[in-house]
Amino acid sequence: MISGLVGVLDRQGQTTIALLDEPAGMLRNLCSVDDFWRDPYAAVNAPATGPSYALAGTGLRPQAPRDAKVFCVGLNYREHVAEGSYATESPPPFPTLFGRWTASLSVDGVPVRVPPDEDGLDWEGEVVAWVGRVLVDASPEECLEAVFGYSVFNDITARRAQKRTSQWTLGKNVDLSGPLGPLVLAAEVGDLRQGLRLETRVNSTVVQRGNTSDMIFSVGEVLAHISRTTTLRPGDLVATGTPSGVGYARTPPWLLQDGDMVEVEVDKLGLLRTPVVGQGKRTPGM
Repeated sequence: MISGLVGVLDRQGQTTIALLDEPAGMLRNLCSVDDFWRDPYAAVNAPATGPSYALAGTGLRPQAPRDAKVFCVGLNYREHVAEGSYATESPPPFPTLFGRWTASLSVDGVPVRVPPDEDGLDWEGEVVAWVGRVLVDASPEECLEAVFGYSVFNDITARRAQKRTSQWTLGKNVDLSGPLGPLVLAAEVGDLRQGLRLETRVNSTVVQRGNTSDMIFSVGEVLAHISRTTTLRPGDLVATGTPSGVGYARTPPWLLQDGDMVEVEVDKLGLLRTPVVGQGKRTPGM
């Protein structure tokens, strides 16, 4: 992990936003998730109150508000387009978008279970952009200015469910299949098109090695495109796409199985780990 903003389950069973100080492994609560996203810039700059406490043994939760819109961009890295089912086609003229429910989001270290109809799960290491201001019919420049921060993300996918129809929604919403790392402020990250190294590993073997400079559509362009149809609000998220190296495009295909550990590491955003659990009877949320 890395220093940044995380969600924490407090003693009253509510999720708060906390500032994580790594490598010290200490947390300091800021406020409730809803209060934070009403004005994230004010919340993050407010004087911290209350004691610090250890991360160890703390229940981390996603930082997103429950009503957040979670958009994901498919086919947004040139090399990823070239390796998959769309290799013979030109890059899309507009971002290919699909949605996730907030209930599918998770955090570092939480296992994801293989659904019973799948041969395994696929990895997609990504960067998520967090919206910090209301955006309506906004320009790409306005949208980039409104990005509050970024997190490392893994868009773990059930390929069989995804490919049974032309709509990807089901395969992209496996329970707890969208782990997020800490939110790092945009000022500390810079423009993704300038290039951040992204690497995905399965059981320590590198399976994806890309760079955000390979993105077809910039963060500002994607947000502007969305804002012309639906209002974006603070706390909404956009997963910006994955580079080449996904499992289904390999020969033979390579999918995540029981006991596997998938890691996504991005410059300035840290390391995200997700263990995989085999098929079996699921409990709600698992």
